[in-house]
Amino acid sequence: MRIDFHFNVEHRLQYACRVVRRARAADCRVLLFSRDADRLARLDTALWTFSALDFVPHVATDSPLADRTPVLLTGSLDGVAPACPVLVNLDDDVPPALASLNGRFDRLIEIVSRDDDDRRRARERFRAYRDAGFEPQSFDRSTE
Repeated sequence: MRIDFHFNVEHRLQYACRVVRRARAADCRVLLFSRDADRLARLDTALWTFSALDFVPHVATDSPLADRTPVLLTGSLDGVAPACPVLVNLDDDVPPALASLNGRFDRLIEIVSRDDDDRRRARERFRAYRDAGFEPQSFDRSTE
């Protein structure tokens, strides 16, 4: 599993919408994860409103439409087995059961804002991925 850190983004959820739009343009399904229900609710709203020209069909993983919807939102990875090559972690911690994610996803994307606390938590996640045997890559998005 490839792990990419996109750091120095202005607005984390708005950037997540852009990541989803790019993945959808490549015909990839995407799973967006956070245990923070408020963050997922704000992301849901952002996906509806971030662009007047783009429609990003999305639902929660427990929706009856989940198997037919390309973008899924979830607060738990337990029992979630969607055929999604891309996992976007919007949680403050490494996703639970990290070892079991390898093979379920081709790519995991971390989005890091310029906020000092967010950057500190991202450094902890970066170290945790390395300690688990992954080789995360970093991409500075300050110029975007």
